[in-house]
Amino acid sequence: MTLQFIQDNRGNTTGVFIPIEEWQLLKTKYTDLEEEELDNVVELSLWQKEIIEKRLKSYYKHAANVSEFDSTLDDIENTI
Repeated sequence: MTLQFIQDNRGNTTGVFIPIEEWQLLKTKYTDLEEEELDNVVELSLWQKEIIEKRLKSYYKHAANVSEFDSTLDDIENTI
């Protein structure tokens, strides 16, 4: 199994990344994982959904004013 350990800025292990293919295999081997996964799905709250909807509407209304992500990052890096 190929695991990647996630560490904070102090070097403390705070999590583990499991590739999706291996996660799928674990769920077939340990069927309780599937149920646990479904129990822990977090829904967005109404106010979060409203913010997303507002931002999407603004994006579609002003799509010509949107900058390309990589070029925007380049611009930011060049100003530093």
